[in-house]
Amino acid sequence: MTNDYRMLSKGVRLVCVRNASSLGFIGLGNMGGPMAMNLLNKAKGDLWVYDVNADSVDKAVKAGAKAASAPAEIAENCDRIVTMLPNSPHVMSTFGGEQGLLSTAKAGTLFLDCSTIDPAAAQTVAKMCLEKETVFMDAPVSGGVGAAAAGTLTFMVGGPAAEFEAGQSILQHMGAKIVACGDVGTGQAAKICNNMMLGISMVGVSETYNLGKRLGLDPKILASIVNAASGRCWASDTYNPVPGVIEGVPSSNGYAGGFGTTLMAKDLGLAQDAATNTQSPIPLGSLAHQIYRVMSSDPRFADKDFSSVYALLSEEKLL
Repeated sequence: MTNDYRMLSKGVRLVCVRNASSLGFIGLGNMGGPMAMNLLNKAKGDLWVYDVNADSVDKAVKAGAKAASAPAEIAENCDRIVTMLPNSPHVMSTFGGEQGLLSTAKAGTLFLDCSTIDPAAAQTVAKMCLEKETVFMDAPVSGGVGAAAAGTLTFMVGGPAAEFEAGQSILQHMGAKIVACGDVGTGQAAKICNNMMLGISMVGVSETYNLGKRLGLDPKILASIVNAASGRCWASDTYNPVPGVIEGVPSSNGYAGGFGTTLMAKDLGLAQDAATNTQSPIPLGSLAHQIYRVMSSDPRFADKDFSSVYALLSEEKLL
């Protein structure tokens, strides 16, 4: 058994005693798949997995994981569970319902939701978990597929401070930086702000390199200047959207893999909703949202990495 952890919430004290031999993971997509593999390789004990995609489950099972037939079976066998799902409705349905996690969860179970969802949805799920005497923490990630595979993700954690150490003991197998942001929902708030900035900067970087190319500049030469000057940013020096400037990123692989355009549109939509609710002006965030909404409805870009905004602006053909 692990150490006891205590949570104070609405005056209720829970003593959470967790079995160190059982971990669960739900959501084996582009990000969740490699995250689960890191847990499987680095954490002690069994790893139970579930995903609607049978091929993803088979891949994890071949690597040594145990397959569950539904979220409920995960909760039957595990009291420390990580979820990595596409959106708020997916998270709600995974926790609720006849075969949901909370239908079989034991008191004291720790849930770490790494999905990017509405902060209000995270708070709703946290209340559902509290009613079952379980603990919910939102822990969305940043770093992309490469960091997920390397185990160097950044986790933004919202939840009870007394449970942070327990969550950290799991997240450390998948990430290099784990930040306590505050109460439930603040992790999502940090992620939404980060991704709004990322979406805006990727559009700006793509505009810049397209302009430079049309002015006769070699993109690699422009990159060598920008990345050592005041225009330097992650979208330029690490994840450049121009094919051939940086090897190993989606732009140099036909914009395949990476962080999808549709997911960026979703995250910018969450930022837009949050800005509306708080009456915060986000003119550039709103414009980036509209650009990615257009791209996500275009079959040329819908399944491509979000850096394909460069291909949209430059009117270059996709591979």
